Amino acid sequence: MNERDKLIAKYAIDLKEKCRITPDMDLLTKVTLGCGPSIYNIDSSILSTSSSSQLKTIRNKFLVGRLGLSFNDNLDEGIAAVLEQYGVSNPIKYRVVMYYLLVKYFKKESMY
Repeated sequence: MNERDKLIAKYAIDLKEKCRITPDMDLLTKVTLGCGPSIYNIDSSILSTSSSSQLKTIRNKFLVGRLGLSFNDNLDEGIAAVLEQYGVSNPIKYRVVMYYLLVKYFKKESMY
């Protein structure tokens, strides 16, 4: 098993244990691939969701830039719902897991 496959397995466990969902492994793999080399760097693979700049990046770069949503799509509401699902007090939130949950929340699986 290569490093990327190990990370995908770790993200799947996070989704099962912290979010209580069984992930679509094909979609999870595609979201992981879409994050590129950031998954291998500890600083870029984990999100600090208490940082307003991190949340702005998620909103502007991922939701608007990658998924093609508009600011009229209640982006902050979606981010808040996903944070609640992942666990607001959960200290480690993986970028891939957050992005996966956002893709599912906004029903943008077709983008992958």
